[in-house]
Amino acid sequence: MTETLGVLGAAVSASAGALVLPVLALLPAGAAVLALFAAPARVRRSARGAAGRLAGLSGAALLAALAALDRTYGESRALFAGACLLVFVQAAAYRWAPRREALAGGAVAAAATALWTVPLLPDASFFEAAGMAAFWCLPSAGAAAFGGYPRLMERRRARAVRDAERAEQLRLAHDLHDFVAHDISGIVTQAQAARFVADRDPAAVLPALERIERAGLAALASLDRTVGALREPLPGAAHVADLVRRFEEEGLVRARFWIGDGVEDALSREAAATVHRVVTEALTNVRRHAIGASRVDVRLVLDGGTVRLTVADDGPSAPPRPRERGGTGLVALAERVSATGGTCTRPPARTAGP
Repeated sequence: MTETLGVLGAAVSASAGALVLPVLALLPAGAAVLALFAAPARVRRSARGAAGRLAGLSGAALLAALAALDRTYGESRALFAGACLLVFVQAAAYRWAPRREALAGGAVAAAATALWTVPLLPDASFFEAAGMAAFWCLPSAGAAAFGGYPRLMERRRARAVRDAERAEQLRLAHDLHDFVAHDISGIVTQAQAARFVADRDPAAVLPALERIERAGLAALASLDRTVGALREPLPGAAHVADLVRRFEEEGLVRARFWIGDGVEDALSREAAATVHRVVTEALTNVRRHAIGASRVDVRLVLDGGTVRLTVADDGPSAPPRPRERGGTGLVALAERVSATGGTCTRPPARTAGP
């Protein structure tokens, strides 16, 4: 009787082990994969933020299953499935988790993935077991590359955008100095002239004061626009219409703006700011270089999934003169457009005559 009970107890223990080990190997990793990739959006966001911890817990569960495994346990499908699921969890950790959590959780998960075959090979030599573990390190390396590469590219792109924004702020500061200094120089000149003729011709002072007032208002307007751009370095595509309207009000060139359906939804925040800066540079070049232009058209349309911006005027132009520092504005602008994944082209300069 005692022997029969012992045999039954051993059978029950073996059955329980046969059920517990697959569950221990599959359930944590499977639940993590579902939470990371198939759950509702809110759950996915939370799970991806905790992907490093999920990878560590799932790897620890698989390691616990391996530790509890005896040498006669022949069911390897659950362990294999658990190791495969861990690869996806590792990729998610390297993609979304904070760096320290990703490294710690990924290391535990990689150890579990590398060692899952060792208990299934009781007669293997040390070198055979080490070879199998080294082979199963390859999926973990692939997960690190698959999850880490997009993260690295995003960091490089964000750094490029920040550098472009910084360079743009410096350029705006340079423009502020150029434009405001020009207006203030005019104010000083008019004031000196008015002071010189005040005693001999008092009637000539009034026109000079009017010119001083106009120059002062222009300087204040330039200052407000430039300082506003420095404080808010990311204007959107919706600001382009105001930019074109102000350009038309300030000069003798008619300006028209068209924006197609779906453009604002297709542009990221950085790309929309780049569009605004391209239009600003183009309109500035029209004012400076397009001698005789009477009309400028600005078109922003969605062409086959690509946002296309076109700025064209009807006057002859001359190539922009290089600055003493920093190259031309178009070169810096092309670098910023390239940093956001776009291209910037300029047609050959037109001449006014032979």
